Amino acid sequence: MTLAANWSYPTAIRFGSGRIAELPDACAGAGMTRPLLITDRGLAALPVTETALGILRKAGLEAAMFADVDPNPDEINLAAGVDAFHSGGHDGVIAFGGGSGLDLGKCVAFMARQTRPVWDFEDVGDWWTRADASAIAPIVAVPTTAGTGSEVGRAGVLTNSQTHEKKIIFHPKMLPATVICDPELTVGMPPAITVGTGLDAFAHCVEAFSSPHYHPMSQGIALEGMRLVIENLPRVFDTPDDIEARAHMMSAAAMGSTAFQKGLGAIHAMSHPVGAHFNTHHGTTNAVCMPAVLDLNAPAISARFDRAAGYLGLEGGFAGFRSFVDRFNQSLGVPLGLAALGVTADAVPALVKGAIKDPSCGGNPVTLTEENLTALFNAAM
Repeated sequence: MTLAANWSYPTAIRFGSGRIAELPDACAGAGMTRPLLITDRGLAALPVTETALGILRKAGLEAAMFADVDPNPDEINLAAGVDAFHSGGHDGVIAFGGGSGLDLGKCVAFMARQTRPVWDFEDVGDWWTRADASAIAPIVAVPTTAGTGSEVGRAGVLTNSQTHEKKIIFHPKMLPATVICDPELTVGMPPAITVGTGLDAFAHCVEAFSSPHYHPMSQGIALEGMRLVIENLPRVFDTPDDIEARAHMMSAAAMGSTAFQKGLGAIHAMSHPVGAHFNTHHGTTNAVCMPAVLDLNAPAISARFDRAAGYLGLEGGFAGFRSFVDRFNQSLGVPLGLAALGVTADAVPALVKGAIKDPSCGGNPVTLTEENLTALFNAAM
């Protein structure tokens, strides 16, 4: 086998409790004086967001907020965000929050001065080269959840409201200039969001570790990310103010996003159309889909999980890991199937059509077809 690949790794990260105080300095370093803070509607009303805005204004930055962001943001949210960017005379974006705020914030910074429609920049081949790279506004990312890892990613997920498809919009310069990871910002998450986002990080690590592509650095990061989630997600679920465990979960989120440069697979290929059609929480959907996908991929991944299980503190190799996933989901209150998330059996054909077109398919260790995806959706129901 010829060992050849293209690799790219994350950006500058300021990690630690209380480092939200460094937000003005991060903005200055990115060249911003009038940042637009983009977050979701729920987070906009919480004290953590007002604290961030207060820190910016106290430092003399003319900051404003845009929060017209849906849980699965679409091109309508994007257009409104671009309008807010221009009408406020902003020169950069602070992407603030969970996956929805981070993804839309990056997309607004990317699209604010482009002349082509956003769908022209889907993560297909070299479509990213169509963009005017010099027109992309600077980005500072501040995650307030520990899940997507979008703060260290070079893409944003955007739902097409007309076709109900999730699209990955990609450009290398969508990578934030600086990331502030302050675990204190995650303490106020509701338990269901703590679990859903944490299991999103877990799914990223599991799928990256399972992917057949060659990327040994990501392989090691994925393995350690799985360990951090296994050991620390129960801690933050039981004791929400455990800052040490919250910090480890923030690390695991960034690690998962870094690792999945190696590839994602059927879990994400399934959860993307489910989220687009039924507006489900992405991380929770990943967790519900994981057992069926592990069963499908078992012949291709058993050996590597046999080696990994001991490091993860699990007995029984792959079989022990597979059993653990069921126990882990149950202990964290994850619904037992897609039907419990509102997915209907009559939607399966449309979900299969969406999944087979999803770019995540290429990283699955077992080749995905409409036939085995239909079986996967039925098993996950």
